[in-house]
Amino acid sequence: MGTSRLYTLVLVLQPQRVLLGMKKRGFGIGRWNGFGGKVLEGETIEDGAKRELWEESGLVVDTLHKVGRVMFEFQGEPELMDVHIFCTDKVQGTPVESDEMRPQWFPLDQIPFSDMWPDDCYWFPLLLQKKKFQGYFKFQGQHTILDYTLQEVDTV
Repeated sequence: MGTSRLYTLVLVLQPQRVLLGMKKRGFGIGRWNGFGGKVLEGETIEDGAKRELWEESGLVVDTLHKVGRVMFEFQGEPELMDVHIFCTDKVQGTPVESDEMRPQWFPLDQIPFSDMWPDDCYWFPLLLQKKKFQGYFKFQGQHTILDYTLQEVDTV
């Protein structure tokens, strides 16, 4: 295992729907995902998550609930992605498109897994059941999962 870099992912999850963003450029382009990115120097993980949500969707959030932590290894890349996953049901504002993301609400029975990262269909069901989880996924490229572990936990 090499070094890792901190990332955040925020899912705005309401009783009947979830907000996802279509990635318009860069890493993961063309896929629906939650909102997030790298944690900056001197920033807490939660502050980084709130900032990324605001930058990518125009939404402001007071309270985030930490629901998961997933390590991603990409074959041939020395740096692991250490992704801290948060959830919120209360946001202020209306989602607006940014340079990077085009937000859209999806009913919970119409989540577009075929156009999302391949690992999402493993852990999203736990998220929807309000369970906390920890996992590890090893990818070859951006489409193939070579190996993974995923378990429910009491605290993340």
